[in-house]
Amino acid sequence: MTNEIPLYPKELSWLSFNARVLQEVEDESVPIIERVRFLGIFSNNLDEFYRVRVADVRRLATFAKGSRKKGDFSELLSSINEKVLRLQARFNNAYLKVLKDLGRHHIHLINERQLTDKQQAYVESYFHQEVLPELEPFFIDDRENMPLLNEASIYFGIYLELDDGSLRFAGLEIPTDILPRFVAIPSREGKHERVYIVLDNVIRACLIDVFRHVLPIEKAMAFTFKISRDAELELGEYVTRNIVDRVAKSLKKRKQAEPVRLVYDSTMPEILLDLIKKKLKMGRYDSYTPGGRYHNSKDFMSFPADLKTHTYRAREPLPTLPDSANIFDWVSERDRLCYYPYHDFRVITKLLASAAIDPKVKQIRINLYRVAKNSRVVAALVNAVRNQKQVTAVVELQARFDEQANIHWSNELSDAGVEVIYGVPGLKVHCKLISIVREENGQNCYYTHFGTGNFNESTARFYCDFSLMTANRALGEDASRVFDFIQQTHLQQSYNHIWVSPYSNRPNMLAAIDREIAAAQAGETAEIFFKCNNLVDSEVIEHLYRASSAGVKVRVIVRSMCALQCQEKGLSDNIQVISLVDKYLEHARVYAFHNGGERQVWLSSADLMTRNLDHRVEVTFPLLETRHRDMVMNILELQWQDNQKARILDGNQSNTRIANRRNKKDVRSQDAIYRLLKKYEM
Repeated sequence: MTNEIPLYPKELSWLSFNARVLQEVEDESVPIIERVRFLGIFSNNLDEFYRVRVADVRRLATFAKGSRKKGDFSELLSSINEKVLRLQARFNNAYLKVLKDLGRHHIHLINERQLTDKQQAYVESYFHQEVLPELEPFFIDDRENMPLLNEASIYFGIYLELDDGSLRFAGLEIPTDILPRFVAIPSREGKHERVYIVLDNVIRACLIDVFRHVLPIEKAMAFTFKISRDAELELGEYVTRNIVDRVAKSLKKRKQAEPVRLVYDSTMPEILLDLIKKKLKMGRYDSYTPGGRYHNSKDFMSFPADLKTHTYRAREPLPTLPDSANIFDWVSERDRLCYYPYHDFRVITKLLASAAIDPKVKQIRINLYRVAKNSRVVAALVNAVRNQKQVTAVVELQARFDEQANIHWSNELSDAGVEVIYGVPGLKVHCKLISIVREENGQNCYYTHFGTGNFNESTARFYCDFSLMTANRALGEDASRVFDFIQQTHLQQSYNHIWVSPYSNRPNMLAAIDREIAAAQAGETAEIFFKCNNLVDSEVIEHLYRASSAGVKVRVIVRSMCALQCQEKGLSDNIQVISLVDKYLEHARVYAFHNGGERQVWLSSADLMTRNLDHRVEVTFPLLETRHRDMVMNILELQWQDNQKARILDGNQSNTRIANRRNKKDVRSQDAIYRLLKKYEM
């Protein structure tokens, strides 16, 4: 493989993905409250992008050796910032349009200058009773250091003009961790409407009162700003019991990490902006994003006006396990494939809850990467220990941004008597396995879960993921060996049916692509159909380029980053790539090969990224039953036919929507899949 294969910069591709999210805000056919929530998703995504991906590029630019490498990274940072500024301008316009459209539905988000007398009185009362006691302003000047700023918060930079004409500058954290960001206030007289004001504007309405007893203020103005810090954790090389302490210490260091981005109100006076930059000690590779009056728009994800008429109609999940059925008999009958959120995720909690009290169950082993806040999964594991089961939980403490929660869960499980394993040295454990050993007729039988998504009841309501439950002994033994490897990494394991990173996922994936290439070169039918979150691994992309050149028909559905250069003549002529953004988040990974007519369909926890193939414990598993392969392929074909929410990824990743050609019926795949799955018997 050459190191010079053409690749689209993955960071710019990620920004193209977030532009697809922004398209949902701009799409007036999307229910208005859903558009508001997509504003929040866009903002939250961008925050994480700077904390993780831009922080990586910034680090590389800082420590790169040689002017050429430094120049490459500096140029990439410049391209990122240019694209972000364009997206920010679109975001600001979309935000203003959403406000107008909310008004048409009698939902108003107003500022402090739009208050009626009655509303002003309410806001002032709310401010003095609820807000003022929570405020802790600090002065910003050349004599004092800036307090440590929390990147999860928004701040005011405050410009104060005193009675004698002198200026003072202050900062203030807006206490959204204590008080709601959106405050409901009385409607106007005689109006049937919902009216909200953001907490920022409650403070603005009474800003002088914050300093009234300290300084003689003539004029006060507040301008929002926020920072993003490098989210990289610095951990030692070895994963042992004290990994809990080291992750906890590293999380504290993360709070003090260098800022990588400053977002600020573009109307902020230059003298105040320069002072904030100076105090934050930001450098040449850092990003500065002028924006509108409001930041931390991620709060829009929980906008309170949750009116059913202005959101997507909730669908009842399709039933899985019959109420009266024994889940072990049900799985023994045949393999069961679920697709959440279309199917009811409670089948997973029922599996674990049943295992916890079934006298025949001897052992439960599970991987936990991200779990829900009030996790029934964890509760079932704790109950299993009470019932004398041997329970082992692999808790990945390095699940980014869930580290603190996973420390909590690991302690709770350990205190309950669960054997907790904290990972593998040098690897994240990202596979989605449950292995249950049950004694039947004098022998141990395996009940196994393989999945593409986390055991999280909350995200399962809107993340699309596959889940296979099987009593197949060969698959069960393979899954058991994965846990054996995690518990005893010095033992070499072999697997008969599954692919496991970091050992066999990459070679088996490349070998499957090579078989399609060989078939095409022999004049036979050759097809590859992938669905994943990210396609950025250069070796996989190089093989797909070769497949295209050989005449293999390659189709890819990618949610987020795609470094493969699409529609490039002579390079990717036979490769088509689309992306889907709709009410559910497309999270499943599927790798399908024509395989000479004996179609292979693999589901996986792994994306096509170097980290997933080489630096994590991941599992790719086959669908052995024809009906399951057909079901998954029918789902992929519906998504490929989508002409409502699909975008074509061309050479510039410009997110062109698929034209609804005349005489071609409308296909919105997430609705069509629900209707399709109604026809499939579990």
